[in-house]
Amino acid sequence: MSTTDTITLHPSRSTFAASRTALGALLLRDVVVLRKNLGEFVVRTLIQPFLLCFVFLFVFPKIGQSVGGGTHAAASSVNFATILVAGVVGISIMFQGVQSVALQMSQEFGFTREIEDRVQAPCPIWLVALSKVLGGCLQGLISAAIVLPIASVVHAKGVEADLSLRWLLILTLVPLSCLAMSSLGLVLGTSFEPRNIGLMFGFVVLPITFLGGTYYQWTRLAPVKVGGFHWLQTLVLINPLIYVNEGMRAAFTSAPHMHLYIVYPVLLGFCAVFLSIGLRNFRRRVLS
Repeated sequence: MSTTDTITLHPSRSTFAASRTALGALLLRDVVVLRKNLGEFVVRTLIQPFLLCFVFLFVFPKIGQSVGGGTHAAASSVNFATILVAGVVGISIMFQGVQSVALQMSQEFGFTREIEDRVQAPCPIWLVALSKVLGGCLQGLISAAIVLPIASVVHAKGVEADLSLRWLLILTLVPLSCLAMSSLGLVLGTSFEPRNIGLMFGFVVLPITFLGGTYYQWTRLAPVKVGGFHWLQTLVLINPLIYVNEGMRAAFTSAPHMHLYIVYPVLLGFCAVFLSIGLRNFRRRVLS
């Protein structure tokens, strides 16, 4: 080789480019798996919201059972239908976050140790956990799109939900809620051992569900008090689902709801807290 010859070196990809490619590949894998199991996903998504609407909004009015606590059954049912439809969208988002992230992660951290294959991707460990959260967020968005039309039509004659779609809120609150619930799934999936996953549902998921405002508005809890202290209305403020459901009522219905200047910052705060805890726990579990 003469002294005039030059050697051309092709620079390797940057860490950012490699991480972005790996993240895209991880998300694409989740999408392919979701497409293959689409029927199971749809059934899993619809069964609980369908049963809630069928029992409360179809069976109860048919048998003359009043819902909503009012003295006038018809008016009470209409009001309860509006409240419940938004609530089942919120609870569907929550369960997708738990099932698609926490349950799947408990399996991958279990006997098969499938998580070891994922963390070998050419990207930081925290990015693997983030891909799980984004995948759960995507499933939450799909579940909300499926559940809302189904829940809005499953009712008895004369019992209809008063829907009022606000697209700016839908396009911001729904993705934010999905991200918050998927981040919660990351925390749960990295905090509970696979053998203790049943405890997660009994001690965490079940209280969150029943105290998350699915069947009632947060403002209606004011009469529950000791002396002058509204203890239940204050206690449920630590529940992230209450903000999700109140946000869904603001986005999908004309029902009274919590102020949006509270809902948005609190959901953002939950996202930050859950992500920081979940990513830390994920790294600890992987490296242990």
